[in-house]
Amino acid sequence: MKAVLLDGFGGLEVLKVGEAEKPAPKANEVLIRVAATSINRPDLVQRAGKYPPPPGDSEILGLEVAGVIEAVGSEVSGWRIGDRVMTLVGGGGYAEYAVAYASHLIPIPATMSFEEAACVCESYITAFLNVFMIGELQDGQTAILHGGGGGVNTAAIQLAKALTPSTKLIVTASPAKLERVKQLGADLVIDYTQTPDFSDLVKEFTNKKGVDVILDHVGAKYLAPNMNSLAYKGRLVIIGVTSGIKAELNLALMMVKRQQIIGSVLRSRPVAEKGEIAAEFTRRALPHFAERRIVPIIEQVFGLDQVVEAHRMMEEDKHFGKIVLKIADL
Repeated sequence: MKAVLLDGFGGLEVLKVGEAEKPAPKANEVLIRVAATSINRPDLVQRAGKYPPPPGDSEILGLEVAGVIEAVGSEVSGWRIGDRVMTLVGGGGYAEYAVAYASHLIPIPATMSFEEAACVCESYITAFLNVFMIGELQDGQTAILHGGGGGVNTAAIQLAKALTPSTKLIVTASPAKLERVKQLGADLVIDYTQTPDFSDLVKEFTNKKGVDVILDHVGAKYLAPNMNSLAYKGRLVIIGVTSGIKAELNLALMMVKRQQIIGSVLRSRPVAEKGEIAAEFTRRALPHFAERRIVPIIEQVFGLDQVVEAHRMMEEDKHFGKIVLKIADL
């Protein structure tokens, strides 16, 4: 099968399109003929040699796929050859075929294209897990979402508007993405290049109450302003550390305000746990996609042979929403 292979670790030059062995599904897995996948920031980290796949998963890049079931394992029930599915994978998305656990599969609504479906499982499930399942955002509360126009952030905005329509959203973004973030539904957009310490603006916006949930991928640089922005019993959910891993924490403030700091990753969670997350997402969020109340935002669709250009767009942060890699017409 055709796949994107890594010629060592490093920059864009290590990405090569070549031939790889077609995977075979285990008893509790299915084989998917891939129509599309997407580019996610962890792919760039893995390409650099700093984010290996979980043991036993494919070394090929790609954390999610959308396609058609080609074969089912002997212990799989409820799914048939020909079903249109989208799913998380531990690796292997940048290829014509990929295997996935049957418990992780999500049906693609008839109203969605494969390209749209390829955007859902990594970004939208990450946002759903961390904002709603872990952060426990409730309707009428206030949240900060860092990361402007990235895939997880735009997904979180859309999910919040659909699942908790009375939620107030504060979003930090770069100057080029401020207006689009506002159009997407943010109630307050902060230019992080001009206001790296956003806590005063947050306090003003919330009448000094602070926010209930913060979704953060920045890490060390934002720890102090995040904690200063949290309300009583607020939850800070950290899903990335792009600015570093070490920072000082005012423990007394955290104790008095009964705040919580929660670290979270998705890829390395146990198989059964990811199945439970996929099932909850299917129950609560998928109907909004089926009815087109949530439509994945696609910046551009690239062909498999254009993988270098797709990674370059991600590296240069020129996208708003998702970058899709189309594998085949199905």
